Amino acid sequence: MKRLKFFLLILMCGLCGISCIREEVSGNSPEANFESLWRIIDQQYCFLDYKQEVYGLDWDEVHERYAKRIAPDMSSEALFEVLSDMVNELRDGHVNLSSSMATSQYREWFDSYPHNFSDSIQSNYLGKDYTISSGLTYQILENNIGYIYCSSFSNGIGDGNLDQTLNRLAICDGLIIDVRDNGGGNLTTAQRLAGRFTNEKVLVGYMTHKTGPGHNDFSDPAPVYLESSTGIRWQKKAVVLTNRRSFSATNDFVNCMRQLPLVTIVGDKTGGGSGLPFSSEIPNGWSIRFSASPMYDTDMNQLEFGIDPDIKVDMTSEDMQRGKDTMIEKACEILKN
Repeated sequence: MKRLKFFLLILMCGLCGISCIREEVSGNSPEANFESLWRIIDQQYCFLDYKQEVYGLDWDEVHERYAKRIAPDMSSEALFEVLSDMVNELRDGHVNLSSSMATSQYREWFDSYPHNFSDSIQSNYLGKDYTISSGLTYQILENNIGYIYCSSFSNGIGDGNLDQTLNRLAICDGLIIDVRDNGGGNLTTAQRLAGRFTNEKVLVGYMTHKTGPGHNDFSDPAPVYLESSTGIRWQKKAVVLTNRRSFSATNDFVNCMRQLPLVTIVGDKTGGGSGLPFSSEIPNGWSIRFSASPMYDTDMNQLEFGIDPDIKVDMTSEDMQRGKDTMIEKACEILKN
């Protein structure tokens, strides 16, 4: 009778298409920490089904494979290595396991692509008399094109900084906003900058959040709007330069900007990282950060794996040898036409 009940339970799991039922493992053993981390991702991470669709991720299969690497007497260093490898299966730069020893990081989302940025070549355009205002570095190029480099949205960019910057650049024929190598930061700061390029409230996408442990337990999509700034706003053409290291809040900034009629996105596909991060903890005190609230564009397309530019441009070796930035040159050509 017990065997029959067990068989029926397995059969029901297969017919319903649900994950295998796993018992809780208590304590602070390597197995307990492994099971805790796997379960947190299984129940709270927001991209499991999407990533299964895109590249075949099977989180149950990941459990079976990595469980074989867990031993009762393994060291903390060895456990950290195994758990880091496991969460890197998610291919998500927002997923980080942190301990007193180190913090795991998935780097392939940008290491596997051309860098498409050189600060030494950028200095040829900035010259020596450029201006730094909070998190923005700007200059008027020789062809009367304004150039703003935003290296991070972690720095506080206030309305006063933006008013001063755009007022100084108002004489320019067009504007380049360079967010290459901008790894993100504060979402509000990114939207504050984007709000300087529209005169009206604009729908830029949707957001949902996890409501339960099932892979498809999400709230209804809530619209996300870009609010127009009450300060100085740019009224001419603009180009946003991107590369694979344009990530997280920068990915959101690019999504906002591409909804605006006078803006063109130029460069490489962004790095993605659309899900808002959330943190939890496993029994030994290590913390795990992961994406819990997916974001979509206006057509309900996922933004997790990045945004394609309007015009794809890579930096060429020929231009780099001449001290030229192919992307900046293309942006100037677009703005001058």
